[in-house]
Amino acid sequence: MDRIVEIEKLSFEGDFETSLRPASFDEYVGQEKIKQNLNIFIKAAKKRGECLDHVLFYGPPGLGKTTLAHIIASEMGAGIKITAAPMIEKSGDLAAILTNLQEGDVLFIDEIHRLSPAIEEVLYPAMEDFRLDIIIGSGPAAQTIKIDLQRFTLIGATTRAGMISAPLRDRFGMDFRLQFYSPDELARIIQKASLKLGKNCDDSAALEIALRSRATPRIALRLLKRIRDFADVADEGAISSARAKEGLDALGVDARGFDDMDLRYLQILLEAKRRPIGLSTIAAALSEDEGTIEDVIEPYLLANGYIERTAKGRIASHKSYESFKFGIEKGLFDD
Repeated sequence: MDRIVEIEKLSFEGDFETSLRPASFDEYVGQEKIKQNLNIFIKAAKKRGECLDHVLFYGPPGLGKTTLAHIIASEMGAGIKITAAPMIEKSGDLAAILTNLQEGDVLFIDEIHRLSPAIEEVLYPAMEDFRLDIIIGSGPAAQTIKIDLQRFTLIGATTRAGMISAPLRDRFGMDFRLQFYSPDELARIIQKASLKLGKNCDDSAALEIALRSRATPRIALRLLKRIRDFADVADEGAISSARAKEGLDALGVDARGFDDMDLRYLQILLEAKRRPIGLSTIAAALSEDEGTIEDVIEPYLLANGYIERTAKGRIASHKSYESFKFGIEKGLFDD
């Protein structure tokens, strides 16, 4: 069952996110330093009449990597081709994509850390020299065919920057880490999106949704859509703070943005009383795989100081004990 605070994109959300996506840097809220730098690099590239250098975005899911890629293509006046690394299974798949790009186009590869080594070897000359080296045949009869490509900009996105090979990472001219959003930034995103959905959202309601959105725009927009349903059923022209609180409580999202899975995870650590718990033990207790724990549940808890990773395992932080009223009176902080 999908979690309402799931940070990954759900299967039905593609068109919904696209309809709410900002079309320019002026509309894009947050990531101010990244926007400023990209603006300068894009203007410089256009002034020289060149393609923008290759760009790598990394950070947790749902923070706007795909949206930034669309904005870059729009600002450069170029087309954009979107794919994901798991869809590129053979070198021929990559060759077909690259040979269909027009001069100046943007190629966006999501989950780029999942490219196979064989595919990466084909990509290297394409990124550096805009050339494809295709090997036909095998053994002594093998031949290498060189195909010139139109100049293009590759934008890679990943949630696991450490899994990108060093040779591939070195070929990106710039890389940016996207940060989690502040409640004020999320509230602005929610209000802009609510207008596109044809429903006003009170300032206090937008902030209430923002505070429970785990600092992630994707989750904020998902919650907004559900709260709009509550307001529509109640025949309300605008989303009020009271309606937002009612809807969020009904969805099982508490004031910290936690759902049942987060609370179960933290309960395991809290009951261990500062004794480290291994990832495999946590995964077994939650009936989830280790990858889901690391990629979906932990990033928000780590970023907000609720848990700590140690060489021996995970432990709940002092903040978690204080938040859940476990505290000094129970002797849990004693050394």
